[in-house]
Amino acid sequence: MAAVGSGGSTAAAGPGAVSAGALESGTASAGTVEELFLMFMKPSWVKWTLVVIEAHRRLKYISLAVLVVQNASLILSIRYARTLPGDRFFATTAVVMAEVLKGLTCLLLLFAQKRGNVKHLALFLHEAVLVQYVDTLKLAVPSLIYTLQNNLQYVAISNLPAATFQVTYQLKILTTALFSVLMLNRSLSRLQWASLLLLFTGVAIVQAQQAGGGGPRPLDQNPGAGLAAVVASCLSSGFAGVYFEKILKGSSGSVWLRNLQLGLFGTALGLVGLWWAEGTAVARRGFFFGYTPAVWGVVLNQAFGGLLVAVVVKYADNILKGFATSLSIVLSTVASIRLFGFHVDPLFALGAGLVIGAVYLYSLPRGAAKAIASASASASASGPCTHQQPPGQPPPPKLSSHRGDPSTEPFLPKLLTKVKGS
Repeated sequence: MAAVGSGGSTAAAGPGAVSAGALESGTASAGTVEELFLMFMKPSWVKWTLVVIEAHRRLKYISLAVLVVQNASLILSIRYARTLPGDRFFATTAVVMAEVLKGLTCLLLLFAQKRGNVKHLALFLHEAVLVQYVDTLKLAVPSLIYTLQNNLQYVAISNLPAATFQVTYQLKILTTALFSVLMLNRSLSRLQWASLLLLFTGVAIVQAQQAGGGGPRPLDQNPGAGLAAVVASCLSSGFAGVYFEKILKGSSGSVWLRNLQLGLFGTALGLVGLWWAEGTAVARRGFFFGYTPAVWGVVLNQAFGGLLVAVVVKYADNILKGFATSLSIVLSTVASIRLFGFHVDPLFALGAGLVIGAVYLYSLPRGAAKAIASASASASASGPCTHQQPPGQPPPPKLSSHRGDPSTEPFLPKLLTKVKGS
């Protein structure tokens, strides 16, 4: 979600920008680029630029850690809170509280953007929410689906082990891809279609292991209901995510404004769901019945986790996001073994391994995916021999995972040496 508003936030001074924009092709050497760079930038500014590049690099890995912790901790905390002995809290009230806190957080962020001017904020919200009511009403559909999805997550995690839910929930990648093809007219590479098939196979193996009774199961758990809830949650997540992306790309509203509108609708729809599903029990026992510090931790994680991910995803590429999902599955499985006595058998390990591999392959950028596909095709066609370039043809360009990263340019090490010398 954050990528919508920050797509051009990566390093703007890539190698192509200098050679194509400022210099004619074939006239610039590494030394020329270095001289021009030093001509327009003082050594102090060069040092600052290199510091920014290094900080951006570190932020990518910090983002990876945050994504892993958030993905795993939300599932584990919900599972822990729902399996504690004693009074069980109402899941519908937790969903409402998460929406309230998320909406208040977005309101505070918008207030900060208006430099603390209450009048400007009130006029802005009146214009964006009430005057442009058509755009506001468009958010009712994804808000309804997100509210339903959050409630389904509690049902699924209450009836499935945390590791099994974490693996099965990756079906949202499949549903999101399908809705992207149908609603946004996107095309998927062959490798992505193959990874989706691999993903479905891995989830099916994990569910077969679960149906076969992998380890002891509490009497109050219903794996069938948990599976139905997680599949419905994946379908709703895929549709709502693609629909929300379509709305963001077709409007000028900020991400925080859209999340505030989602929070308003989510709170209202959550209260309706609370009244319909557990209204009598909540009225008799109270809204905060069964709330413990662990429950408040779940509410805060659900409220701020999505917003936090929206911020840090801006610093992480698709490969790192794929790594984050894969590592969170491993972390959830290890924690489930220690906290809930989860039993890992070879069938579960096989299914989880297929899912982790599928997530990584699907998250590869299109260029890398084509390289892998062409490499596998040439290997199958020519056997162990290397592919020979036809005579008279230029060699193919080498793919680099650091394209657009100024820190990989050949003149920067020499530049850094000159700066240090000055």
